Amino acid sequence: MSDAPSQEQLESLGEEEVVRRLVAGLPMGKNVLVGAGDDCAVVDVGGDDLLLLKTDAVVAGVHFLPETEPERVGWKAAARVVSDFAAMGGSAHELMVTLAASGNESMAWVEGLYRGLVKCAERYGASIVGGETVSLPDGGATLISISGTGRVPRNGVVTRGSGRVDDDLWVTGRLGGSFESERHLDFLPRAEEGKWLGKYAHAMMDLSDGLRRDLPRLARASGCGFVLEEECLPLHDGCTVEQALGDGEDMELLLAAPAGDWVAEFQRVFPTVGLTRIGRLTAEGEGDLGSGGWQHFNRKGKESK
Repeated sequence: MSDAPSQEQLESLGEEEVVRRLVAGLPMGKNVLVGAGDDCAVVDVGGDDLLLLKTDAVVAGVHFLPETEPERVGWKAAARVVSDFAAMGGSAHELMVTLAASGNESMAWVEGLYRGLVKCAERYGASIVGGETVSLPDGGATLISISGTGRVPRNGVVTRGSGRVDDDLWVTGRLGGSFESERHLDFLPRAEEGKWLGKYAHAMMDLSDGLRRDLPRLARASGCGFVLEEECLPLHDGCTVEQALGDGEDMELLLAAPAGDWVAEFQRVFPTVGLTRIGRLTAEGEGDLGSGGWQHFNRKGKESK
């Protein structure tokens, strides 16, 4: 991080450049195995399991509409963190909730929010152990931030950066139209699937910003290029390839792994989920999926196509 203050505005930089500048040179102790830049941080605290750390936030007007039922907002806020643990091959253990809201928000709305948080935590075996509440000026956008700890077996952690040349690329489930259908509010994190796939995947992440942004991130972290076979993309009914590439919030798992008997076994163990090969990692430089996809600090959220 530079000592000289920058006069640039965040919207002129975009999310990835903002994050790149902020994380450069961050201190990391010897027990930090994976720091900023992956779905979770990974810390060695001794024992058979590694500690996973994650924080994520949802904001009214960005991740949900103000009129959205609060229980669905709570579910989504917690489920996003559960999904990140799954993308590392691990599981959620403890969650902490920070709520920032204006004083004119109703207690009924907050109670509904917590019903959704509790429902998600209970389904995935996590405990809600505390957090923080803070007031916003009247009219400020409500924010819910979830910080969590998870665990992953020492020999089972999967990062974005361990893909290998000629690995096939796979996605779980189907893609596209998450906001239009409101699936982003009720999605089921691939928690069991992520732990299972962690035995075979060389690299893995969850799809929150769309393939157009997330696939290059995985390839770049692995030092690879990629080829995407767009005709193979598994689409939700009525969705287009463009929606699968750019809509975001699918929250499916993207992984790099060589084909093998494990593919048929996955389909036997998880018969309703689906696993589709969509391309491969290459030795050449990063592939080109064009512009677009979700990006914070852009005025419209998505870059113009």
